Amino acid sequence: MSSAESLFSLHGQRALVTGASRGLGKAMAEALAGAGADVVCATSHAGGAKDTITRIRALGRQAWEVVADLGDRNAVTTMAVEAERAAGPIDVLVNNAGTIRRRAAADYTLEEWDVVLRTNLDATFLLCQHFGKAMIARQKGKIVNVASLLSFSGGITVPAYTASKHAVAGLTKAFANEWGRSGVQVNAIAPGYFRTDNTEQLQHDPVRSEQISVRIPAGRWGEPSDLGGAVVFLSSRASDYVNGHVLVVDGGWMAR
Repeated sequence: MSSAESLFSLHGQRALVTGASRGLGKAMAEALAGAGADVVCATSHAGGAKDTITRIRALGRQAWEVVADLGDRNAVTTMAVEAERAAGPIDVLVNNAGTIRRRAAADYTLEEWDVVLRTNLDATFLLCQHFGKAMIARQKGKIVNVASLLSFSGGITVPAYTASKHAVAGLTKAFANEWGRSGVQVNAIAPGYFRTDNTEQLQHDPVRSEQISVRIPAGRWGEPSDLGGAVVFLSSRASDYVNGHVLVVDGGWMAR
């Protein structure tokens, strides 16, 4: 293995990826395994990560499934303990799982607000805190949170999602400030417009879909596999001096 390859190698590392059953989480879990990591795949329902686990094991890596409703704080904590029990110490945490509820801000319900904030923000805080403590004790670790373009702008009809993703970007910086001296890097990826379940409504809106596509310099929406390089970089030794950064992966949208 060349020196450059070793910088990005994750051999001997154990990662936990939330929302690993499909979409961006599935792609990132497979990318980490491709770089040599063994991966704990967190999903909201039993058997949800079956295909992801099959693909990871086909790469010669170990994989495990843990289950939790990330909107339930107690379930989040229990899942974290189960992940460690199954795989051992977690070296890389990827907080990817999230949810979205679309409704005009004036009509947004408190129930919708709560489920989005608990899933997107509270779970991220709890998992960072839980695994961060162990990383601090070992003086080494990588945390990658998934932010959004709506960490920078307001969006339309997604007030809770926007609030949660602004907060995820802020938490990333707050943890990085405190934990950097302990050898723990905390960064975030802000995906642009990707073809996932969360953007299905936009994809099927001919006007909005065209407006979005025209603005992206790359000329296309992102595919989940487009996040592979970013998550491996932020999980590997190659990013040891990168901390508190929100890496935008958007085909150039923010530059337009």
